[in-house]
Amino acid sequence: MDKVKITETKNTQSGNHMRLSMDAESVNEGLARVAVAAFASSLNPTLEELEDVKTAVSEAVTNAIIHGYRGIENKGEVIVEAYIEEDELRVSITDYGVGIRDLPRAMEPLYTTAPEEERSGMGFAFMEAFMDTLLVSSKPGETIVRMSKRFGKDESDV
Repeated sequence: MDKVKITETKNTQSGNHMRLSMDAESVNEGLARVAVAAFASSLNPTLEELEDVKTAVSEAVTNAIIHGYRGIENKGEVIVEAYIEEDELRVSITDYGVGIRDLPRAMEPLYTTAPEEERSGMGFAFMEAFMDTLLVSSKPGETIVRMSKRFGKDESDV
């Protein structure tokens, strides 16, 4: 049985924070995207902004589940954290798996380590396109994907 745990949601002086810990199982990807979308709703995003966030979170969590624990018999957990400060949402997705061997190459559109699974290699490209910032750090035992998006920008801010 999958274990999903919301370990904390708190409102701090500097903003609001949520943390979701879940087994690295594909069935939990939808939970992560919906949880972050619900959390971000306090920023009154447009439907398009909300879909952008959901897609980026979905890609990051799917990467963690599919690639992070590849070859590991007992899959670990994926941690999803989100922070709101003023008009900005920051999201981090962490796995404790094998790491990304060649990060610069993995960031290239269409590059995939799993062509046999019909993966498109567009995960990081989608995250970068749909969020304002994307930062990925990886080593064996820990990969962290950090993304942010500012809401309520008018066209002159873009």
